Amino acid sequence: MKIAIVGAGIVGVTTAYELAADGHAVTVFDRHNAAATQDSFATGGLLAPAAAIPWALPGLLAPARWLGRKAPLRLGRQLSLSDLSWLRQWRRAAARAAHSPQPAGLALLQLARYSQARLLELTQQLDLPFEHSSSTLLLLRSAQDAEAAAPLLKALRETGHTALEVDADTARRIEPGLSPTLALAGALHLPDGLAGNCRQFALLLRQAAQRQGADFQWNAAVERVCTAPTGLQIQGEASPRPFDAVVLCAGAQAAALLHPLGLRLPLAALHGSTLSAPMREALHAPQSAVVDIASGSTIARLGQRVRIAGGAELGRGHEAHPQTVHALYRVLGECFPGGVTHASGVQVWRGARAMLPDGAPAIGPSGTPGVWLNLGHGASGWALACGSARLLADQLAQHTPALPSESWAPQRWQ
Repeated sequence: MKIAIVGAGIVGVTTAYELAADGHAVTVFDRHNAAATQDSFATGGLLAPAAAIPWALPGLLAPARWLGRKAPLRLGRQLSLSDLSWLRQWRRAAARAAHSPQPAGLALLQLARYSQARLLELTQQLDLPFEHSSSTLLLLRSAQDAEAAAPLLKALRETGHTALEVDADTARRIEPGLSPTLALAGALHLPDGLAGNCRQFALLLRQAAQRQGADFQWNAAVERVCTAPTGLQIQGEASPRPFDAVVLCAGAQAAALLHPLGLRLPLAALHGSTLSAPMREALHAPQSAVVDIASGSTIARLGQRVRIAGGAELGRGHEAHPQTVHALYRVLGECFPGGVTHASGVQVWRGARAMLPDGAPAIGPSGTPGVWLNLGHGASGWALACGSARLLADQLAQHTPALPSESWAPQRWQ
């Protein structure tokens, strides 16, 4: 088939590779000049388990109590009616899942495990030398943190993840760089956890996709998706380009293309922020990935840098919220003082995470003939990308997917 993909972030690149490897003629369109330059540029890095990523799944590490003046979720001044509607749906989903994780939540954890296995398979097959580290430690600073993490621990174990409850001394042996003054009630150790450099992986896989014949068209803004016949129109071009199928992997930007087709997914852009700082002293820096449940932050070691990610801002704006940036610096200093240098080379980044209220992505046929979706992964885009791409490729080829697709079928919102 002749297939167009809109978006060259991590989801678009993985989708391009899987479809090209299946023998399709793939063309990827992106409005920027390279892959992973926007919302996949400096993600938090945590790959597995995906449920440990704050905001990955309502009710696990993103409870509704996080709404407030000092909460990780900040509401912008220019909220639209769709933003407010999404917020109401998210709070309902969070309240339901906080008491009893829904099947969709467990299905998302299964998708994350499948995605991790596919990523490791591709890494070995294609020899992709991207920065990564193994193991994840979830810090429980208080009994309240342990209580908040209980639904996550239950869901992880129900889906076959290894999750060990350890005391503070064991946690410091796993991560010896943790501050000796940091109060710890204990921790959850996930030995199969994984963190990695998303953009680095995306650039390497883009090259692999090109070797399979995928064509990447840069500085090509898609103006509209056509259905009669199927195709798309590039901004500045007089006529549409015909394709057998169009796959939207454009995150929050996909909403403008979906509306004329009558598709109303409740998609919102939650903006998260990261700080990436050069490592100053390896013994005082994290060895792999650490999640601070109290602040909703993740800290990961990526090569010779340390990256901390956190916050979620709903609404418009281009700069990271000053209070969010301050909170990231504070948490990094509380957990790993002396691990990084703040004098120079610190990168502050803010990116959108297109998310549906229940936390699960939309993967599969849109309901409009010829138009397919692979979007709405929220904070878990990096963690779910490889598995989501393979599932979509199998559906498009009418093969039996490795996992049932009902939990993330786009039609659940129609």
